[in-house]
Amino acid sequence: MSNSELANIVLQSERLILRPPRLDDAPLISAYMNNLNVTRTLLRPPYPYHESDARAYLLAAIEARSTGYWFPCTIERKQDGLLIGSMGLSLTPEFKRGELGYWLGEQFWNRGYATEALLKMIDFGFEQFDLIRIQANHFTDNPASGRVMQKAGMTYEGVLRHYFMRFDQPKDAAFYGILREEWQRQSNH
Repeated sequence: MSNSELANIVLQSERLILRPPRLDDAPLISAYMNNLNVTRTLLRPPYPYHESDARAYLLAAIEARSTGYWFPCTIERKQDGLLIGSMGLSLTPEFKRGELGYWLGEQFWNRGYATEALLKMIDFGFEQFDLIRIQANHFTDNPASGRVMQKAGMTYEGVLRHYFMRFDQPKDAAFYGILREEWQRQSNH
């Protein structure tokens, strides 16, 4: 698949649409990310988070879709077309590895949306790219994200202590991964 084809791919699950980011997503993304409960779980977004931060993220995400190394998506609910979060797959082709990152607006937590989107993105990663591994990590003080990864079939692989700095504080990171052969067994591919 060419990079230009990748730039326009839309993925669908039972309740969700994972689509290319658009600049008009900035107001909602800004509103969701300007919540410290969301932002503190993520590595890079500033807090407070302004609409200009959302526009800068979206410009980078739109450009990245055409490179073939990062596949960012906004997550919408099918029932009403409402943007509820974001998910991305970063590719490291030389190691045949992908890494997932995601967030949802706080009002959409605990509804199974993150797991549903993660399962779809894992399928997409293994089906479209020559990956042998997809991984993700979360701050250890955000165990809900680890439960999402487990529900999506990922295996807990350990904690790296003080692996990241966030808001000038060291953060431990829990790592999860799924190998192609595990995915094939789980999903009968």
